[in-house]
Amino acid sequence: MEAKSLWVLLATLVFIIQGWPQTEGCLELERIALFQLKSNFFNHPSYLKDWVDVKGSNCCQWERIECNITSNRVIGLYLYSVRQSDTYGYLNISLFLPFEELKNLYLSDNKITGLVNNQDEKVQPMMNLEVLDLSRNLLKNNDVAFLKGLASLKSLNMGGNQLEGSIGITVLNNLTKLKELDLSGNKIESLKSPHDGERPLNVTNLEELNLDSNSFTNSLLAQLSGFSNLKSLDIGYNQLKGSINIKELLDALGNLEELDMSGNEVKEIVPIKNKDNGSLGKLKVATLNRVFTDGTASLIQLLETFSSVNTLYLSDNYFNDTFSTQDKLHVSSKIEELVLDQSSLNNNILQSIGWCDLRKFEVLDLSENALKGTLPSCLANLSSLHYLDISGNQFVGKGASTALANLNLLKFISLSRNLFEVPSIFISFANHSHLKVLSSNQNKLVEEPTIPTWVPKFQLKAFRLSNCTTKELHIELLKFLYYQNNLSIIDLSYNNFEGKVPFWLLENNTRMEAFLMTGNSFMSHLNLPSHPNPNISFVDISDKKIQGPIPTNICSIFPQLNGLNLSGNSLQGNIPPCLGSLTTWNLLLDLSHNQLSGGIPEMLAQSDSLRFLRLSNNHLSGKITPTIFCSTSLRLLYLDGNNFDGNIPSIVISTFLSYSLVDMDLSNHNLSGELPRWIWKVSNLNALSVSNNQLKGLIPMELCYLDSLKILDLSENKFSGPIPSCFDAQSIMHLHLSKNRLSGTLTNAFFNSSSLVTLDLSENQLSGEIPYQIGTLSALSVLLLKANYFIGEIPIEICKLYSLSIIDLSQNKLFGLIPSCLSRLTLDPNDEKSSTKTYVEGSGGIFEPGNYFGVTEFEFFTLRGYESLDVDFEIENQMEEKVDYTTKRSYYTYKGNILKYMSGIDLSCNRLTGQIPREIGNLSEIRSLNLSHNNLTGHIPSTFSKLKQIESLDLSHNNLIGRIPVQLTKLYALAIFNVSYNNLSGSIPSPKAQFGTFDESSYVANPFLCGSPLHKNCSDLDSPPTAAPKSSNEEEESGLMDK
Repeated sequence: MEAKSLWVLLATLVFIIQGWPQTEGCLELERIALFQLKSNFFNHPSYLKDWVDVKGSNCCQWERIECNITSNRVIGLYLYSVRQSDTYGYLNISLFLPFEELKNLYLSDNKITGLVNNQDEKVQPMMNLEVLDLSRNLLKNNDVAFLKGLASLKSLNMGGNQLEGSIGITVLNNLTKLKELDLSGNKIESLKSPHDGERPLNVTNLEELNLDSNSFTNSLLAQLSGFSNLKSLDIGYNQLKGSINIKELLDALGNLEELDMSGNEVKEIVPIKNKDNGSLGKLKVATLNRVFTDGTASLIQLLETFSSVNTLYLSDNYFNDTFSTQDKLHVSSKIEELVLDQSSLNNNILQSIGWCDLRKFEVLDLSENALKGTLPSCLANLSSLHYLDISGNQFVGKGASTALANLNLLKFISLSRNLFEVPSIFISFANHSHLKVLSSNQNKLVEEPTIPTWVPKFQLKAFRLSNCTTKELHIELLKFLYYQNNLSIIDLSYNNFEGKVPFWLLENNTRMEAFLMTGNSFMSHLNLPSHPNPNISFVDISDKKIQGPIPTNICSIFPQLNGLNLSGNSLQGNIPPCLGSLTTWNLLLDLSHNQLSGGIPEMLAQSDSLRFLRLSNNHLSGKITPTIFCSTSLRLLYLDGNNFDGNIPSIVISTFLSYSLVDMDLSNHNLSGELPRWIWKVSNLNALSVSNNQLKGLIPMELCYLDSLKILDLSENKFSGPIPSCFDAQSIMHLHLSKNRLSGTLTNAFFNSSSLVTLDLSENQLSGEIPYQIGTLSALSVLLLKANYFIGEIPIEICKLYSLSIIDLSQNKLFGLIPSCLSRLTLDPNDEKSSTKTYVEGSGGIFEPGNYFGVTEFEFFTLRGYESLDVDFEIENQMEEKVDYTTKRSYYTYKGNILKYMSGIDLSCNRLTGQIPREIGNLSEIRSLNLSHNNLTGHIPSTFSKLKQIESLDLSHNNLIGRIPVQLTKLYALAIFNVSYNNLSGSIPSPKAQFGTFDESSYVANPFLCGSPLHKNCSDLDSPPTAAPKSSNEEEESGLMDK
């Protein structure tokens, strides 16, 4: 690196001596320097592709470059997120020496661990730099020294780094032109440095200061003195506590207009009591979200304290006011914007005196407060209101609301998650000519045929009406939509609307960006619009009854498509190859659960834009194209449930591939051969499933190198040999190796895997004892060792696994006693048991998908400026965790919430002896218990009457004696009960409750058992044979029997 940097410096001197070459494009020296930057540091395979080492190439036309239109000198480098996520390194700032006119440099999110300058420190690069963004890297305090020569700097962002303690004050004080400083997301404790003689930070021209999410305490307030020109201050999410004197702070910051103190533990904002000193200076916007969370603060007092501001944000607080209809709410007439969402408001707040006087209110947010009843008529007096959000409450209403009808300046209204009856409530907005955004998700959709047709005066940009019914109502689309021609977003998902897919909405609204129609009862073909929709980004027409082929012109109709979900239909034919020609970044494509045939088009496999591809459960066939595994952008690949055959392709893996794939599902095909070695070199692989194929050979040792792997499913194949002894990855959570031909012991496998939740080794040829080291798997929730050749006793170390809720050790050769300590298992529901979360970089940032790929944001204009409206674009991006378990005489596959709550123990078909421990009755949450086909003796414990959740209890094929405890008739969840083939005696408990549902098969082959449903009269039976002397435990159980 040093040699290359020296070359750049020498080249600079040569050009200075000889003069700059005159070209129509950028300077050759700068082009070479840019290529050096790419080859030395900015190595993301998906970006900077046009940065090529070709003489004469005009770098002013390269991506992420801005040049001066006169001189062709580089003035802007926008190099955010252009380094591979798994690479870290120091950035040599001398590489920027050639860019003498550089003004804007963005280097955020590049894993920069430090800044170095291998040239003479007197040679300072970027002397003319005005904007520098180094946020979201790994910089430390000593890297601040690099800034001292940037005398022209006006904006500096070092947020999201590893700055801590006190920062280099002297360096920052030298930046005399600095107007914007962002140090958020670090661990800074003080703006004074002991190395600078306790000098405070004093950047006199600073106008914006962001110290959010650091470690400052109340002493920070005194350190802010001297910032006479500061207009915006964010000190949110620090460690400020107790009482804050807002007047003293604002006296020191006389020009402050915006203050954010959110997320601290402030108990009280000291009120201003002296009317002469009641002004908060020039403060216009106060943000105090999530500050008052202990229920001791008063909303009334806060409204009085901040009576001079225009905008007040008080989200996510907990106020102690108990309003009544006689209370006076002292809201200043100056306030134009008030946000009180998630603030535990008393239901009487809207009935309090004072609302009717707030005629200047332009923005009001009362969402997520569980307010009830009808909207107060007083709301109609807020005649200046532009923005109203009352979502997430329990308001009711049918037909036109007077309160809403009079607010005819509204631009935005959200009624979502209430109990309003739609569509009738929409008549309230018929004359609202300014209305742009109308959201009414999760209300009550009702059939009201008497509603007259009305022509709205508004032209909406966004309309959301999703999840309003699960009933099969015979309702067609709302008639007022026929009059809309300016929509950007429409979401009518999950309403069971009938008729054809309303493609006419796309014909009428050429600016449409999101068209979301999933979960209705539309029936038709994909009759796309006749003309292109150049703005459409997301189309979701999934889970319907659409038939026919996917039109081959879909890409020309939707040329900017970013997400397409056509899953869950009956589409036929081939996948259009043109989908691979879409160039939008982060393309999401879900065509699963259809009847598509053919193969994966080569053009689609070669796409540089494709991030998510799900083709699951179609009729695709043939060989899987190797090109799909060489994509530089694909992160999530789901091809399961098709008819692909042959080997998984062998490819020459590149460094690009090691960055790409995160999830890969190739299960349920007819694939054969061995697992190719390249799979184990995909370093970011999070989940891999190749289950239910014909794969064979050994499990590769390279598995040990996948440090990110959380889910591995190799089940239902023909893998053989031992389980790799190095199989102890700390990251692995769910491991499925069942139904193979694996052999050997478990002595050296798994037992450093502290994160392992599911271990399924069922139906193999494993042998030896179950090792005592199994007790080290502290997170284990599901243990399935069924149908192997394990011998020995059940290790008591299993009882240390307090998260364990499903145990299947059946069909082995285990002997000895059932450990009574199994009663210590809590069997609590476990989210991790059914969770298969992955973390994926998407267009909106980092998504943590539970059920869906993510949320898309669209901008719209309101009084509050351009804002983001979240729109769910639902694409599942997880390989759902499944567990096979036998209960209720059947073989079930558990997944999702059912798996989360499932609990059971199956020790059947072994050689266990002794009595059933009465402590097992303490497993009150267990749903299935199978101890059948063993050599158990003694009585059925009466403590089993405490198994209140049990649904299946099988004790058959043992040597149990005595009576069936009558207490078991109180097990009201019991669906399967089997005690056949034992030596039980006496009468069967009365056929009441669940015991009235069990037939003869539950009791057969007990010679001395009598009563219904057996056809044996108890008076006709001989006495049972004399039993061996009873233990104290048996005597206790016998004493509890019904005589």
